[in-house]
Amino acid sequence: MNIPDFTDNEFQLVNQILFERYNRLISVQAAEVELLLAPDDKEPSPCPALYWSGLGAEFIVAKVGDQRFRCQFFYSENEIFGTGRDVYDNLGDCVTNLLQLQADHHATRAAALPEAAQKQASTPDEDYHGPVII
Repeated sequence: MNIPDFTDNEFQLVNQILFERYNRLISVQAAEVELLLAPDDKEPSPCPALYWSGLGAEFIVAKVGDQRFRCQFFYSENEIFGTGRDVYDNLGDCVTNLLQLQADHHATRAAALPEAAQKQASTPDEDYHGPVII
């Protein structure tokens, strides 16, 4: 199954939502991830994705079909989070829900971590490149 790349309109929508969230331009990069698209798949399929980082977290939104998206955010290879929803049929909802969940998690995480750990957690690890499977 060949999944088309994100369209210019989809890319612009993500940029607009991120600008509204952070009040500044965020660097969004095109990427490719490999995903199991169906429960009985034996081999992962390459899927176009968008990647960005903010508030010490990294984000991935993958396109898994026509108007079908998956998403996650992570702090490290041991702290990976999704929204609890497998697939979105609306990119705006996907990105908005992902950002809201991460903002809620960030507030909870900040309250739970000592100050030194918060500073370390918000500093990206240059050797860590994140997971490739959502």
